[in-house]
Amino acid sequence: MTNLKEELRALIAEIAEKDEIPDDVSFKDLGIDSMMGVEIVAAIERKYQVKISDDELVEVTTLNNSMALVQKKLGADTATEIAATAAAE
Repeated sequence: MTNLKEELRALIAEIAEKDEIPDDVSFKDLGIDSMMGVEIVAAIERKYQVKISDDELVEVTTLNNSMALVQKKLGADTATEIAATAAAE
């Protein structure tokens, strides 16, 4: 899932305007506020064609947690396929 992680890292870094997004540092500690969080969730939903429920929002707190949620939503095989397709675009 390295490609998925790196895609999410790039997506989050772009929205948050950060050079580095460490795997396990909370978005709050990186200075990512709730408005950026909403943008991140919306971008994940668009890119991976998933729906993140209000109950699942609490899982989008670090890069690793966000990746785990996307993997869960897509299923491991689908996540690999979508990551490969997105990389080809």
